[in-house]
Amino acid sequence: MISKNKKNTISKVDNDKFYSLSDAISLIKDVSFAKFDESVDLSFKLNVDPRHAEENIRVTTPLPHGLGKDVVVLVIANGPKEKEAADAGADFVGNKEYLDKIKGGWTDIDKIVATPDMMPQLAQLGKILGPKGLMPNPKSGTVTMNVSESVKNLKMGQVELRVEKNGIVHLACGRLSFSDEFLFDNITKIYSVLIKSRPSSVKGSFIENMYLSSTMGPGIKIEHLSLG
Repeated sequence: MISKNKKNTISKVDNDKFYSLSDAISLIKDVSFAKFDESVDLSFKLNVDPRHAEENIRVTTPLPHGLGKDVVVLVIANGPKEKEAADAGADFVGNKEYLDKIKGGWTDIDKIVATPDMMPQLAQLGKILGPKGLMPNPKSGTVTMNVSESVKNLKMGQVELRVEKNGIVHLACGRLSFSDEFLFDNITKIYSVLIKSRPSSVKGSFIENMYLSSTMGPGIKIEHLSLG
């Protein structure tokens, strides 16, 4: 049985219509019935084949207004880089003691940054970190000697645009409590970064579809070509 709230949501969203971004942002707020601050998410269907290296898109960007939540960052490093990480605002900094904690099952963190020399030891924890999406990677800027910049970007709400095997990119862009202006700024930033990542091998349309949704809400189709 469909709830009254769900029926009300369905009646307000035209699944055949392409909405302007401004109208879509207003609509996801209008149809929200959840009693918590929902995440606002973007989904893109791209005309790419991730099996080809050039089309296996993976880029990052900090958002103008963050994600509306605290990002807990662990830095695995040695020597001066530990102080650099702490000064940049990392929540946890160290090496062997945290490697041992992870071996014991501890993963109460959102992101891990590591210096390149620590990666052989972290790689041994792949079975723990991999499934949780915590393994540092140079492409996401989390394996780096520039620990300070990486930590600051992550704490600001850096997001990763990573294409899945079916050509989908899915990521959060804020919270429903954000102002319309903040959501608009974050979304247009993500869109511009994605457009700049277009592989030269792609012929025709790069972005086939773009959807905006909240945690409990329906997907709303965006007229993305109007975003430039």
